[in-house]
Amino acid sequence: MAHLSPLPADTTPELKDDFAIFIDILGFVPNSLLTMQRRPQIVKGFAELTKAVMAPDGTVDRGFKRVLAHFASRAAGCQYCEAHSLIAAGLHGVSDEKIADVWNYQTSPHYSDAERVALDYALAAGSVPNQVDDALMTRMKQHWDDDQIVEILAAVSLYGFLNRWNDSMATELEAPPKALGDKVLKKGGWTGGKHTT
Repeated sequence: MAHLSPLPADTTPELKDDFAIFIDILGFVPNSLLTMQRRPQIVKGFAELTKAVMAPDGTVDRGFKRVLAHFASRAAGCQYCEAHSLIAAGLHGVSDEKIADVWNYQTSPHYSDAERVALDYALAAGSVPNQVDDALMTRMKQHWDDDQIVEILAAVSLYGFLNRWNDSMATELEAPPKALGDKVLKKGGWTGGKHTT
């Protein structure tokens, strides 16, 4: 059970445009933001950061940034964000096959060598303590330029905030990401944890 209940989306009318960003990303307003709206400026700030990190004019695919977020969330242990990030990945062009093979990314033909090293990086960067080392950065630089590495780390860091938020709040998982978790992630040990009632 969530530690704080989400408020209805219409509780704070001035957040309508900010909530619309997340409807575009996920297809719904997540319970995390509905809880967060108790301090509207936090929602507004988070919405601005999300727009900047997930901007369509970046050079790292927006769908793949969501897969990176999934791996960062996996490293942090946030089952809420693991499921949310894959819902967003699918809505932003990542194939069903690639999502279904997320647990097997190291050997899957659906992932390139560049994607594999970036996902290793997301796992290392999302871990506490941080596990990014010189050898991993050398591998990253073989596939990604400096600007792309900034985009990749921004996606990991954006979800770092959400991982802490949702695990600390025990945010209740909404139906669409729960269904995806049950379908795809369960085979890798995902249960939804404290985010399901």
